Amino acid sequence: MVEPNPAVEGPPSDDWFDDLAAYLGSAYLRNAFTKGTDQEVGFLVEVLGLQRGDRLLDVGCGPGRHALALARLGFDVVGVDRSPEFVRLAADAADAEALPAQFVEQDVRTLDLAAEFDAVICLCQGGFGLVGGRDEPAVFARIAAALRPGGRLALTAFSAAFVVRFLEEGETFDPATGVLHERSTVRAADGAEREFDLWTTCFTPRELELLAQSAGLRVDAVHGVAPGRYDARPVSLDDPELLLLARCPRFRQAEV
Repeated sequence: MVEPNPAVEGPPSDDWFDDLAAYLGSAYLRNAFTKGTDQEVGFLVEVLGLQRGDRLLDVGCGPGRHALALARLGFDVVGVDRSPEFVRLAADAADAEALPAQFVEQDVRTLDLAAEFDAVICLCQGGFGLVGGRDEPAVFARIAAALRPGGRLALTAFSAAFVVRFLEEGETFDPATGVLHERSTVRAADGAEREFDLWTTCFTPRELELLAQSAGLRVDAVHGVAPGRYDARPVSLDDPELLLLARCPRFRQAEV
């Protein structure tokens, strides 16, 4: 077992993101990276081979932008997020449009859904990239366990290569955990501004492949992507995010 380096600065607690989510609220959807939702969803529907009526899980759904877009296309969607404010915003939006979407307040570390979904998405860090650099294998296994046999997974993560290459002044990257630490000025819905610390775990394509394989999934591809620019192309050093596509085997091997 690898012990954490006490000299390395990391998230102060498991709930560090809660205060940021509560402060942002609906202003989250004003961020530029949220404007490509329709393109991202359209690509995922095609590449995952989704069919109308499929049951989908959105892990770390935030205010529900992907889940709501998928529900509008006729999918039965469940979104989970540990932020009560984000869950409330998503649920209110679904109710307003009478969409087939349900939103549940839950920490991804306690996700316990066994083989219930035709597809699982975990996008825009979606909880998976915000757990501090040590809990990711266990969290990934919980995400994978939610897939039915033959089910498909789409998960994005920050690219470690991109982050190191374009590290900005004031940012630090811990090579032991792959965690990027930055301070960001956040604007709330009322226009007020406040600084927050952010800790995001970054990955290499190989790390994502190994996580998927260790969780019993078959890797279809890892693509280099950016918000609003999801595409089936090889990873490059210019891609800020990685998109892992994997599937649950239709027949799991019997345990020896």
